[in-house]
Amino acid sequence: MTRSELPATGTGLLVLHALRCGGAAGLARLARATGLGESDVESELIDLAVAGLVTHMAGDFGGWSLTDTGRVVDAERITAELESADARAAVAAAFDDFLVLNPELLDLCTAWQLRSVDGVITANDHGDPSYDARVLARFAEFDQRAAVVGAELSAALPRFGRYRTRLVEALDRATSGALEYVADSTASYHAVWAELHEDLLATLGIPRWV
Repeated sequence: MTRSELPATGTGLLVLHALRCGGAAGLARLARATGLGESDVESELIDLAVAGLVTHMAGDFGGWSLTDTGRVVDAERITAELESADARAAVAAAFDDFLVLNPELLDLCTAWQLRSVDGVITANDHGDPSYDARVLARFAEFDQRAAVVGAELSAALPRFGRYRTRLVEALDRATSGALEYVADSTASYHAVWAELHEDLLATLGIPRWV
């Protein structure tokens, strides 16, 4: 099978790229990332595995991951998608706006995980509902500005719209009492934001550490 024939288009590319941006994952996590059903994800993974683009490791800490070839093919297909949509300038501009917000998001996550008590920095045990409510209110305000960046990205490339859906779901769950959806699960606001960051770097071909 030649590289041009590899099944990394459409939903296959969504699955392949989700592994590129989020790392090794199981069916449930990939379904959340792509918005596809688990059976559809599994079907795409089988095709991608036959093509040598992904591999599966069994066990409690196993999951699906990219092969070296899969990483190369993903980069080629994502670049082709960007160029065919003539979206590089729009995505680059949105990335600049993202970078303005990124330090604030990291500060919010720090405020969620740590707090100062009598001048001493300690882990936030979430025993003070009023403190958590204040931080969540700041997250909600931040999310309104993040929505603007999300709209810019989804207008440039529709696949970016899935991040907005996931961020809203995570914040809704956190404000409803599932506190792990702030920064302590693979479906948390922080985790989805980090995947979006990785996706922007990959899409624009920017090295992770520059």
